[in-house]
Amino acid sequence: MAKKAARPSASRKASTSRGESRSRAKRSGPDTTTAPVRLTLSTLTPAPGSTQARKRVGRGPGSGLGKTSGKGNKGHKARTGGGTNPGFEGGQMPLYRRLPKRGFTNPFRIETQVVNLTDLKKVSAGDISPETLYSAGLIGKPDSKVKLLGTGEADRSYTVRGLALSASARAKIEAAGGKIEA
Repeated sequence: MAKKAARPSASRKASTSRGESRSRAKRSGPDTTTAPVRLTLSTLTPAPGSTQARKRVGRGPGSGLGKTSGKGNKGHKARTGGGTNPGFEGGQMPLYRRLPKRGFTNPFRIETQVVNLTDLKKVSAGDISPETLYSAGLIGKPDSKVKLLGTGEADRSYTVRGLALSASARAKIEAAGGKIEA
């Protein structure tokens, strides 16, 4: 009969545990082996995982994207330029062609910014102009046209310059003792 192979002895286990304790001792303490890398344009690298390799299609079956290049077999979407416009409904008459056309867009429309009388409480000055309304944050562009509408009440007398006014806003400002200048 052949002798059985001896089992690993306790001394072997002890040696591995000694090795582990040595490696732990090495790890503790400051790392003085590597000098800090100076940050320059030549040492910049992207963060790990932030970049991916380019998808190289049609480069053989081993790549997983060979032969049909991940496009399946035949069909419109497998062809060059194959794809549909956003409104395409599979050949059915699309919604944008089923609905009737209505109205038109006026090419001469003048866009005005609207301010109500209730908003004038935010203006500290009694003089109302596009510049004062802009500085109070009531309009976005001081150069474009502004119209003052009559929603709310005029809480004090205002002097209005350079604004278009609705009939009700004009009446309420004049009733409060304000002036409207052209």
